[in-house]
Amino acid sequence: MDAAFTPEQDEIRRTLRDLLRRHPTAVREAVGLPAGYDPGLWAALADPLGLPGLALPESYGGVGGTVADLALAAEETGRALAPSPLLATSVLAAPLLLALGTDAQRTRLLPRLADGTVTAALAAPGAGLAVALGLTGDNRGSWAGGGRAGGVQARRSDGAWRLYGEADQVLDGHSADLLLVPAHNGGYARSRTLLFLVPGDASGLTRVRQTALDATRPRAHVQLRDVEAELLGSDDGADVCGALAGAGGSAAAFLACEAVGAADRALELTVGHVRTREQFGRPIGSFQAVQHRLADVHVEVEAARSAAYYAAWAAVQGDPAAPADALALAQAPVGALALAQALQALRLAAAEAIQLHGGIGFTWEHDAHLYFKRAAGDELLLGPVHLLRARAAETAGLFTREEIPV
Repeated sequence: MDAAFTPEQDEIRRTLRDLLRRHPTAVREAVGLPAGYDPGLWAALADPLGLPGLALPESYGGVGGTVADLALAAEETGRALAPSPLLATSVLAAPLLLALGTDAQRTRLLPRLADGTVTAALAAPGAGLAVALGLTGDNRGSWAGGGRAGGVQARRSDGAWRLYGEADQVLDGHSADLLLVPAHNGGYARSRTLLFLVPGDASGLTRVRQTALDATRPRAHVQLRDVEAELLGSDDGADVCGALAGAGGSAAAFLACEAVGAADRALELTVGHVRTREQFGRPIGSFQAVQHRLADVHVEVEAARSAAYYAAWAAVQGDPAAPADALALAQAPVGALALAQALQALRLAAAEAIQLHGGIGFTWEHDAHLYFKRAAGDELLLGPVHLLRARAAETAGLFTREEIPV
């Protein structure tokens, strides 16, 4: 394993950090816009930076990079808590289109995702997203309805697929131009999960933005009433759950790096505050108790950074662009463990930021509360931490299901 970053990766990170620093729209202003993010910033990320297509092949209009490149870029977007459809479009939807789509579907859709002109969302219910991606449980279960009432059901009528059902807390579901909808077909006894493409303006589709703890990750209630949909791929027994789990390993690496960036920035803000805030005639950062607390946060963040970088490296093993002599690794346990470590570090860094900033730490005007909400929101959406670790242990074969501690 070569732990050094390539010059291209360093340049992506520098350019992205500089762009996010210079962009005038603040986080609070962006989340109040109808889309939940600043379209101007999204356009700048797409052109000339090419971030939406960073991990897509050049043959489909992408940059030709790897998941590792995208994950390392996520550290910078995490530092800024930049609201954007990058997670929903490039990390969740695009890999599924690449893995399951027909040649015609890939050719039609992936270039438009890569250049940022079309955004997409995976319409999996927020409460089941971590399971759908195979991060906290077996995704061959009932996370999307399981053939019973609830979730989204698919049926064929007059040669066309039609969907009926709903999903709550869908990431960027209210603004996405294209929805990837997991739906069940075949009834309870022979139920199977399929993925469907639904345009954002489809007849019978209703989308309502919902209130979220972390406003930088906007979510929506998606309801489908007899909506005509296009099957993603072909109806030949494609392993949809396997593709979702594969996307989950890459998503975990991305989210781990993003959480590390947020934790590092929260720590940076806190260190800057304790150096200037005085009590009893001296900066509070000179007190040994404060130094010990911040040292603990620093150790936690650096440990999470190492795990996140390793997960980003592991995510490209088996990728055609990966070095030929790279070791074959089980991605799911690595990604889930790195994400657990990163979420734990972010939670600690955000909590200490609130505490050590004192009264201003939980005011709307200060940024500390934004990092605390990101920490809490991500753990609710993608965790909790103990389930991520339990699933990693199960996947790695350390325990049988009966032996897994909960």
